[in-house]
Amino acid sequence: MSSTATHPSREASRLTPRQWAILAVILAAAALDLMDSTITNIAAPTIVRELGGGESLVKWLGASYALALGVLLVVGGRLGDRFGKRRVFLIGMAGFGITSLLCAISFDPAMLIGARFLQGAFGALLIPQGIGILIATFSRAQFPTAASMFGPVLGGAAIVGPIFAGFLIGADLWGLTWRPMFLINILLCAAGLIAGWLILPKDTSLQPVAIDGLGSGLLAVTMVGFIYGLIEGSTAGWGPTPLLAVFVGLVFLGLFVWRQRRASNPLILPSLLGNRGFTSGLLVGLAYFAAVNGFAYVVSLYFQLGLGFAPAGAALAMSPMMLGIIVSSFAARPLIPKLGRRLVIAGLVITIAAVAGMLITGVALGTTVSAWALAPSVFVLGLGMGACLASIYDVTIGDVRKEEAGSASGSLSAVQQLANAMGAAIVTTVYFDAASTGGQPHGFLTALGAIGGVLVLCFPFVWLLPREAPANGRP
Repeated sequence: MSSTATHPSREASRLTPRQWAILAVILAAAALDLMDSTITNIAAPTIVRELGGGESLVKWLGASYALALGVLLVVGGRLGDRFGKRRVFLIGMAGFGITSLLCAISFDPAMLIGARFLQGAFGALLIPQGIGILIATFSRAQFPTAASMFGPVLGGAAIVGPIFAGFLIGADLWGLTWRPMFLINILLCAAGLIAGWLILPKDTSLQPVAIDGLGSGLLAVTMVGFIYGLIEGSTAGWGPTPLLAVFVGLVFLGLFVWRQRRASNPLILPSLLGNRGFTSGLLVGLAYFAAVNGFAYVVSLYFQLGLGFAPAGAALAMSPMMLGIIVSSFAARPLIPKLGRRLVIAGLVITIAAVAGMLITGVALGTTVSAWALAPSVFVLGLGMGACLASIYDVTIGDVRKEEAGSASGSLSAVQQLANAMGAAIVTTVYFDAASTGGQPHGFLTALGAIGGVLVLCFPFVWLLPREAPANGRP
């Protein structure tokens, strides 16, 4: 009797071959974005040796991509609503391939940074359309099946992408060193473009959505001012130019907040900014993701510059972190409704414990520290990251009203990308400054201390998060 009762439910959730194909295209786009946001962590030292640019280029390689993606992510989603998700997805895929070619043929640091910024901008067109297409294509019973595929696919991409990039650099195909890791994107984007054109559903119901171009522009100037000032000030000295850039960032931040309170269709609804739990979640997410993204960048630099690893070896040495993220994400997902913000607290404690373990190991072993000695702490850090990745934003929207859900989700995704840009800039700044006076081990330990300090500062705000996540997932 029980099997007969559950049979219709299983049938209702089963995907058709065409739906599997649509899901594969969306997953491939998400994996492509994830890999391109992380491969420069591995490739940065090699790129700098070939193009020059020093510390400034190392900081901008990741920051420029994440900055463009974060600033334009919400706008990209609204462009899909207005002009058609399929159309904007295909434009994003084509643009991503073209800008990958520009990255591959870059002949100086300025061209590469500009190409990475454009690549992130097209990623902001590509990525937001995926969930919208799935919602329009899959029934309520089918959607959980589709959503469950993101974890393993993106987890696998997080591990395989940097390792593959490391081996590509080591293989030095045709004497091109790091360039093939961007050239391969052209083939992937061409395949995605053809598959998307043939498989994705046609756009049928377009919405007359207003896009706050002024608000987006103010946010862009704000973030560029802050990050440019921080990177150039820490690299070339705090002269008039970086100080002016930070001041401009502050002015435009004030203008952005003013605009959000008066715009008819703001990027962030003013009611959300008055929600204590939501704003606390924004702050926790900003600090946490900046810290852990900065760690991923710094540990890759230390494995190569401090311990002398080849890019492939550095990627393999970081794989315990990725494995920990996958294991913890799967374990944490069903616990979110039961534990709520307690799961965020647990993930934060585990992350801090892992950073402390690395600090203790580094201090105890000094210049003899190895990737093997750090591997247990790197794995535990991945466990903490997985728990927080799975829970922070789900808990943050625990008391957000249904009509605020779209703005809340878009804002949180954008903040995560902006945090990635800030983390790449700030933590590498700490690392290089300390390494310039005390050597690579000192730089690594100092950066770890700074990361641990930022994570500890998250605690007061975690207790202000909603106690529980929404009962049925995202509102």
